[in-house]
Amino acid sequence: MTHPTHEPAVPVSGLLSVVLPCHNEQQVLPATYDRLSLMTVALAEWGLDYELLIVNDGSTDDTPEMLDRFAAADVRVRVVHLARNFGHQAAVSAGLLVARGEVVAIMDADLQDPPEVLPAFLAKWREGYQVVYAIRRNRKEGLLKRGAYWTFYRLLNAISEISIPLDSGDFCLLDRSAVNLLNSLPERQRFVRGLRTWIGLKQIGVEYDRDARQAGRPSYTASKLVRLAVDGLVSFSNVPLKLVTRLGILSLFASFCMGLWVLYAFLYDAETLRGWTSTACLILFMGSVQMISLGIIGEYLSRIFVEVKGRPTFLIARVTQHEPPRGGQIEVGARPRREATR
Repeated sequence: MTHPTHEPAVPVSGLLSVVLPCHNEQQVLPATYDRLSLMTVALAEWGLDYELLIVNDGSTDDTPEMLDRFAAADVRVRVVHLARNFGHQAAVSAGLLVARGEVVAIMDADLQDPPEVLPAFLAKWREGYQVVYAIRRNRKEGLLKRGAYWTFYRLLNAISEISIPLDSGDFCLLDRSAVNLLNSLPERQRFVRGLRTWIGLKQIGVEYDRDARQAGRPSYTASKLVRLAVDGLVSFSNVPLKLVTRLGILSLFASFCMGLWVLYAFLYDAETLRGWTSTACLILFMGSVQMISLGIIGEYLSRIFVEVKGRPTFLIARVTQHEPPRGGQIEVGARPRREATR
């Protein structure tokens, strides 16, 4: 079993699971909950009920208590509390493992991914597509951040061994068959949008305008975004390793040319101050190549180290949920008879 801390959920026919990873989202969670609750009528037209599966990724503010209050007031809300902050991709993976839906949606809790796009996803799913991913047509973010994302996706697509769709994040809809395949993958350091492409199946993209963050501050800092980018580049391409070989060949050629220049200066240019210039250039060049090469190799070795240790991607502390009333339909805001925490 890939994640021994929790057994996979038993799928429920006619149920849509909406997975929302969150970390310190107390300011935006009420608006997120309200927006998703308004989707009840639209989903009913598709013959679907839904569950909000909110993954608390080690939040340190009032997010855990707020989520438990949601679960106490609404039988459609299930809360997965991770033992600590494992990161966004681990939280998404935890949600996929626990989700019970016949179809599963992944979206951010900050409302940058509008819930109103879900019916468009479901339309494609009903057409037979097993993976429906969102393509960001416009982003309401700073110019520098937009430029960084634009560069990353095109670099990843250029060097990746698979064709990862441009400008597509984790916002998507997955058929149960796709969820089962993702849950079966054994790797610990997960880049979900890359794995989603890797599993294949019948996939299609839906364009949308990515909204600005509704409230609060993003948990994805610049360093975390860089870490995610490196994970994506290293996990789905061996081009950086090949680059090391090419750097070695380039340095050998440069050293040969420099040696010819030094020999020429020694034989024919008596006025040239010999020794320090060529030596300094050679040391700086070779040192740079060696450090870059060691850094690239280190990135791959660190991932091998993590995989060999075999630690789970995440640890689930508890799952807070309520059982629906026996013999009745689930209603938004219904008060359950008892609380089950595991």
